Amino acid sequence: MSTSSKTPQNKAPGMSQQEVQQTYTRLQNDLQTLASKIGELEQEAEEHGLVLSTLDEALAEEPDRKCFRLVGGVLVERTVKDVVPALKTNKEGILKVISNLAEQYKSKDEEFETLKRDYKIRPASAA
Repeated sequence: MSTSSKTPQNKAPGMSQQEVQQTYTRLQNDLQTLASKIGELEQEAEEHGLVLSTLDEALAEEPDRKCFRLVGGVLVERTVKDVVPALKTNKEGILKVISNLAEQYKSKDEEFETLKRDYKIRPASAA
């Protein structure tokens, strides 16, 4: 009967201190990148929602009213009835991407927390 030593090597083959540090930094950067992208996309979805709420009123009253949409850097003239469905589709797509990124974030965060727990890592600024 042998008991494991104090170095946590239960789950994975032991990593050197440098490998742990690199993994910690990589996971921290990944989490920050994902959070930033999620925030960006949430803002874009919110902007789509504002435009849609404005255009819904125009769609009810004047579906053939002119409106302009920026597509690939080019301003294109369309009608409200043509633009609203495309905007709804875009917003739904953005929300799906946000959902996928949130799942990735959760997975990375669990991996990060496991690393911190397994290697007993605590923030240095906890004083």
